[in-house]
Amino acid sequence: MVFGALWLPKNKKNEIFQRLKEIRIKYNLPSKFEIKWHKVSIGKIDFYRELIDYFFDDDDLHFRVLIVPDKSKLDHERFNQDHDDFYYKMYFDLLKVIMDPESSYEIYLDKKDTRGWEKVKKLESVLRINHYDYSREVIKKVQQADSSELITMQLADLITGAVSYNSRSLNTNQAKLELVKRIKERSHYSLNSSTLLKESKFNIFKWRPNTVTNV
Repeated sequence: MVFGALWLPKNKKNEIFQRLKEIRIKYNLPSKFEIKWHKVSIGKIDFYRELIDYFFDDDDLHFRVLIVPDKSKLDHERFNQDHDDFYYKMYFDLLKVIMDPESSYEIYLDKKDTRGWEKVKKLESVLRINHYDYSREVIKKVQQADSSELITMQLADLITGAVSYNSRSLNTNQAKLELVKRIKERSHYSLNSSTLLKESKFNIFKWRPNTVTNV
């Protein structure tokens, strides 16, 4: 399992959205074309490579990824949880270190299902407690969103997919291998190990069972 989060300043959102759309137009892709890891193909490799380069070239874009190396070894019974509980615990571990108490955040989660509202509100509550944000000044909101409407969420999906592909040692898609290689070159990381906690451009956290957080 791999969880990814991309973050950016709100006052740069329109500029970044526009630049991503311009890249899509440059390669004659329709306005409704959704950037997804599973769509990566050799015929569109230049498009996807430019997206990766844009991420690394823009200082306002940041990414953090949490890798669960082997979900078959998870012991949900021991921690009195089901798989959905664990899913949102990982989101908590993914997001908690991103936040600066001097800033405020609007968090959008890719819509997992129609029943996730209660879990999302729980995540919002726990993040606020963790940051002593009782006045709701740091975490403004946490909500589900449709990735088709947020092009930055699509970019997050692309980068997360690449890290997952590398973690699973897959090698059957040449275009995907090229993107993984590009990310390794631009990040200067193997994508196999955790980075320093303070790494802000491309942060990697390889989760271990003894790091589980009870939410």
